[in-house]
Amino acid sequence: MAAAVAATPFRKTETYTDTKRRDDVRGANIAASCAVADAVRTSLGPRGMDKMISSGDNNVTITNDGATIVSLMALLQPAARMLADVSRSQDAAAGDGTTSVVVLAGSLLRRAQCLIAAGAHPTAVADSLHRLAARAVQVLQGMAIPVELSDRDSLVKSASTALNSKVVSQYSTLLAPLAVDAALSVVDPAHPELLDLRGIRIIKKLGGTVDDTELVRGLIFDKKASHAAGGPSRIENAKIAVIQFQVSPPKTDIEQSVIVSDYAQMDRILREERNYILGMVKKIKASGCNVLLIQKSILRDAVTDLSLHYLAKAKILVVKDVERDEVEFVTKTLNCLPIANIEHFREDKFGHADLVEEVSVGDGKIVKITGIKDMGRTATVLVRGSNQLVIDEADRSLHDALCVIRCLVNKRFLIAGGGAPEIEMSMQLAAWAKELHGMESYCIKEFADALEVIPYTLAENAGLSPITVVTELRNRHAKGEKNTGINVRKGQITNILEENVVQPLLVSTSAITLACECVRMILKIDDIVTVR
Repeated sequence: MAAAVAATPFRKTETYTDTKRRDDVRGANIAASCAVADAVRTSLGPRGMDKMISSGDNNVTITNDGATIVSLMALLQPAARMLADVSRSQDAAAGDGTTSVVVLAGSLLRRAQCLIAAGAHPTAVADSLHRLAARAVQVLQGMAIPVELSDRDSLVKSASTALNSKVVSQYSTLLAPLAVDAALSVVDPAHPELLDLRGIRIIKKLGGTVDDTELVRGLIFDKKASHAAGGPSRIENAKIAVIQFQVSPPKTDIEQSVIVSDYAQMDRILREERNYILGMVKKIKASGCNVLLIQKSILRDAVTDLSLHYLAKAKILVVKDVERDEVEFVTKTLNCLPIANIEHFREDKFGHADLVEEVSVGDGKIVKITGIKDMGRTATVLVRGSNQLVIDEADRSLHDALCVIRCLVNKRFLIAGGGAPEIEMSMQLAAWAKELHGMESYCIKEFADALEVIPYTLAENAGLSPITVVTELRNRHAKGEKNTGINVRKGQITNILEENVVQPLLVSTSAITLACECVRMILKIDDIVTVR
């Protein structure tokens, strides 16, 4: 018997694994990510604070746009940079909600850290988040209200909600309708579900106030006409050509020098140059063209003083140095074709407009083209402001408002704002957690509570009592008032739909999906390996 016992091999029943390094790495990642979330949290909502960001080259930016703030931060920690990427992804997908997505991710990470500290496995926590995101999207879709593009008032309300949290919120009554009109003017009836924002060009001009911002049904060039030789600055019934060749003497194909020592030969060269340019100008004039838009040249000057002199004599208005990346937009707007060679200079490639004129704006001049015949589906917005910081912020705010309209074109549903969707998601997910079993039930319950960070922060930034407000919101939603939210301007809880505080469904669904995806990725990292 003893021999049998002795022959039995020893089996190890318990093993000890040192998990301190994994916990430290995960804790460092969560701490860095939460620090980014805390930095932008005070900027959430209409009563959020603004950030002044100063870069190393003394450039200053004042904004409360989450994507702009995190993109300008010098983030070194990899997990913190992931949060910045999530904010940029939200900006690309929806245009609005860039602060909300970072704040949501930070709150979810804090709850996840508590669950892991209590003994939950990171993989189980991450899997719970995946199920939570899918369920949360269903809750949001249940709250959604369908909207049509013909319902201009609903679109304006949605754009106003996006603008109300910006530095230029006092101008939302001007910028919101302007953004809606600009967006709808570029929607192609053949593809009503698509909105390409590249068809909207924003020109920033210093001077005046944001009130002077206007939508131009035509084309604007942020430069003055080249009339140094006394050329025209106003043309009616314009025939416009966009050229990609140079109205200047040709150069050799290779870099070389030609030495001329004889004065007669020098006169002959100058005479040939004059004849060459004069021949080009005569062809341009003979075609009937009276406005010339010249693409910027890299190898040599697009025009010379001599060619400008001849063009002025021919009464042709010249706008030079049109950027290469602008040519596509210009030709689409004018419904014309770019001309690459003088031999192809024909009238069928021209654009036609009622008026081309040089206009004084602020301390500079612009060239404005209006009354374009068969104008393409584009729009131009001239943004004005008293200083460069205001103009840049107005530009960013207008971009967010345009993105909100794009969201509604892609997915035509609106939901209430003011923290109402987050409270409703929290309540329904908490109820769903009670139907589940085991660890998943605990995880879903924790994450459901984490969603309350949005109404909590909105109330906190508005100077209200966050605990009182969130408790009252829970009470109202429990009674079935699912569109009840925080009216920040009145400082009380109201039916937020009646206050016209609405946002696209895509903004909220994108925010919760991206936040959960980012948190899952951070939770599953247990080591950081540096490769030289």
